[in-house]
Amino acid sequence: MRQLFVPASELGTEKALPLHAVLQREVNVLLERLGANEAAWLRAIRFSGKEGELALLPGDAGALAGAVLGLGIGRDPHALALFSERLPSGIYRLMSVPEGFGGSRALYAWAIGAYRFDRYRQRAGKPAKEQPRLIVPDGEDAELISRIAEGVFLARDLINTPANEMGPLELEQAARSLAGRHNAAVSVIAGEELLTANYPLIHAVGRASARAPRLIDITWGDAQDPKVTLIGKGVCFDTGGLDLKTASGMVTMKKDMGGAACVLGLAHVIMSNSLPVRLRVVIPAVENSVSGSAYRPGDVLPSRKGLFVEIGNTDAEGRLILADALAEADKENPVLMFCIATLTGAARAATGMELPPFFTDDETLAGELLLNAREQHDPLWRLPLWRSYESAIDSAIADVNNAPEYALAGAITAALFLDRFVSNCKSWAHFDIPAWTDRPKPGRRRGAEANGMRAMYGVVAQRFGRHR
Repeated sequence: MRQLFVPASELGTEKALPLHAVLQREVNVLLERLGANEAAWLRAIRFSGKEGELALLPGDAGALAGAVLGLGIGRDPHALALFSERLPSGIYRLMSVPEGFGGSRALYAWAIGAYRFDRYRQRAGKPAKEQPRLIVPDGEDAELISRIAEGVFLARDLINTPANEMGPLELEQAARSLAGRHNAAVSVIAGEELLTANYPLIHAVGRASARAPRLIDITWGDAQDPKVTLIGKGVCFDTGGLDLKTASGMVTMKKDMGGAACVLGLAHVIMSNSLPVRLRVVIPAVENSVSGSAYRPGDVLPSRKGLFVEIGNTDAEGRLILADALAEADKENPVLMFCIATLTGAARAATGMELPPFFTDDETLAGELLLNAREQHDPLWRLPLWRSYESAIDSAIADVNNAPEYALAGAITAALFLDRFVSNCKSWAHFDIPAWTDRPKPGRRRGAEANGMRAMYGVVAQRFGRHR
C-alpha cells in the first residue's frame, strides 16, 4: 500500500500536480483563487462543481497540470476517491479541499479509490497501470491508513472471489496465510471431527456438501492482555439447503461468507497495528448445499451449548453455525466480542445496503460504535434486542426455533436467537451486514464491502490503546 502515498520528505525533484475539490456553491470562490489560465479553462468547459465532475487542467505542451473535482452539495465524505480512480499515473498534492474532506479521510478515500478486483480479466501483453500517488499532508499517518485499507481490501478480495475458488478449505487457507504473516496460532476442526469436538450445528449445516465444514480458530497476542474475540459467519455458498433459494436469491451468495472476510480484515488491522490485546478469531466455515445427507426442516439438532434447536427453515443456517461458535467463544468470557454476519434479508429491508444494523445490550459499547461510525463515515445503525419478541423463537418441542413463523422483525429475532448462546460476555455486539455494494460510489465499486470494519477497529483501538 505504500506505493499509493509519498511522504513529502521523499518527493525529490518530481513536481507534484495540484488537486482541488470544491463544493458546487463555492466554485466561484475557487475560480478567484486559481491562476488566470486555469480559471479561464474551467469557465470555458462550463465546470459547475456538480457531484462527480472531474476536470483535468491542461499544462504546457499538452501535459497535465492538475485536476479539480466537483463535490456537489457535499453528501459523500469519500468523494475524493474519484481522484485515484480516474487520474493517470503521477504524483499529486491536495491543495484546496473543503472541511470534512481532508486529512485522514482524504488519505482513506485515495486508498479505496485504488481498489481493483480484476483477477479474472485477461490482460495478456498489457503492462499493469502504475497507480497515481499522493503526497502525504503534514501530520497525517499514511501507514495507519494503509493498514486499514489493506484490511478492507483483504475482506473485499475474499468476498469477491467466486465460490468455486472460495470454499471452506480455501477460507481456511486464507486464514492460515493471514496468521502466518502475524505469527498467530491456528487450529482447525474439520469434517466428522466436528461431532467428536461437539460442534453439532456446524457439522449439520455443512454435511451435505462435498466440501467438508470446519471451525477455524486463530489466536494472537499475549495471554495476559484483554481478550478480544471476533466471530465471522463463513457460509462460502448458500443454496438455502432443502428450503431452496430462488435463482435471483442465490446469484450473490458467494458473499455469504462476508462476516468471515470482515473479521479477517479487522484482525489484520488489529495485528498489524500491534494493539495490546489477546485476539481470537473464530470462523465456522461451511457450504449450505443440497444432497441426501442435508439437514431438514423440522429436524431437532443439539448445539454446543446444550440447547436443542428445531429447524424451522434450512435457509436460516448462518445463525446455526454462529450459535456453536458463540458458545465456544463465550466460555472464556472475553472483555469484548463482535459477531459479524450476512444474516438476514430483513436487515436489508429495514436499513438497506448502506446502513447495516447492529445489536447490543451494552449502552457504552453502542455509543462507542455509533461515534466511530460517524467519525469514520463507516455507517452503522443500532436496532434493539427487543425482548418482547423472545417468544417468537420459542419452539413447541425444543429449546428454540431457528426460523420463527412470525413474519416481522426478522433481523431482531435472528439477533435474539444468537443471544441465547451468549451467557458470560457482557460487552458484545452482533452486526447484520450486507457485505456488498449495490449502488456504486467513489471508492466503492459494485461488489464486496467490509461494512463496519473501520468503526469496530476504532472501538478496539480506543479501548485498549493503539500500539503495543
